[in-house]
Amino acid sequence: MEPPTPRVVANDMPGRSGRSRWRRWGRRLGVSLAGVIVAVGAVYGWAWASLDSSAVARAMIWMDADVGDQDRFPSRIIPAGEDPSPLLSGDELDLGPSPLGGRDDFDGFLRRTGTHAFLVVQNHMLMYERYFAGSGRKMLHTTWSVAKSVVSTLVGIAVEEGRIGAVDDPVTEYVPELAMRDPRFERITLRHLMTMSSGLRYWETDLPWPFADDTYTYYGADLRRIALEKSEIERPPGEEFHYNNYNPLLLGLVLERATGTSVSEYASAKLWQPLGAERDATWSLDSEGSRFEKMESGFNATAADFARFGLMFLHGGEWAGTRIVSDDWVREATALDTTTDPADGYQYFWWVEVERPGRFYALGNFGQYIYVAPDTGTVIVRTGSDWGIENDAWLDVLRDVADRLAPES
Repeated sequence: MEPPTPRVVANDMPGRSGRSRWRRWGRRLGVSLAGVIVAVGAVYGWAWASLDSSAVARAMIWMDADVGDQDRFPSRIIPAGEDPSPLLSGDELDLGPSPLGGRDDFDGFLRRTGTHAFLVVQNHMLMYERYFAGSGRKMLHTTWSVAKSVVSTLVGIAVEEGRIGAVDDPVTEYVPELAMRDPRFERITLRHLMTMSSGLRYWETDLPWPFADDTYTYYGADLRRIALEKSEIERPPGEEFHYNNYNPLLLGLVLERATGTSVSEYASAKLWQPLGAERDATWSLDSEGSRFEKMESGFNATAADFARFGLMFLHGGEWAGTRIVSDDWVREATALDTTTDPADGYQYFWWVEVERPGRFYALGNFGQYIYVAPDTGTVIVRTGSDWGIENDAWLDVLRDVADRLAPES
């Protein structure tokens, strides 16, 4: 008899065993990848659904700040008055070639640096007005920390009205629950908050870390609660300058409680309408639920109205015949002085020129400027989508433009 033919098992055939193992690993990898995709999808689904309630969700979806944020956050309108103050056109200023060299003229330099608006005003005359990247005279520009200079001005108005006692009042006089959490808050004054010398901890990072203080104070959906619960004392006040977004949030609480109204309503009645702004501004809010102004960053207005704000400071708190804030407050808020705070280049949410004493400027992320040069009667406004050049380089440009308008001796 013929010997039986051996039964060949598939897995015993040469090469089949390896292919089978790869198939098994492939199936496992596919299942694992599917699980990861489902998990990531669930996380991003949660984030999209939580945009009005979670700072972490906003950081995940919106990522880094950009000029579109004024459309992402809800906002409150700051009505202008019926009669805009005069801002007339004067003889056009020739700003010459690009500060960067090459074949560009100044307009080309502005285009290359991501500029949206660039205005030069001397006294009340517009000497240079340019818009780029689809911008225009009626467009609202978001200017990030320029909002802080608006906040300190509102504090000054509230002090002069007697709604706030004095800048050396402790913050706990208006926000007493801070002292219940930590009695050391009683040593922090409104002056400490405005000069960024409060001693509060502030951790920020260039990495997309969702639990840093800069993430909470920018993306937070309940900034009142964040200011009350997450501000922590790190060192005694008045000792060290440390740029810190908890400071303007706490001042927003002070303004709300001292004036009995929203910060936007107070800004409209006491600043924007008396200023003769030509268009309504807006103030971005933390969320529809909380509806608290983003005190650290969310003020949006036209470049021309930002110029009016700078002109009011240029003229010692008065503009178009209307006294808005006192001359004493303007001097105090923009002084080159270290007798009451540790930084010579910073006062009440205004940066102070050290190289050109007497000048000062409001500054926001990505190169938003209101540069005020009282020695030449000049205000310069720059807004944009990006810095384009470093801050120090921008200051050189702004100084040079203002210097050209110095009166002839």
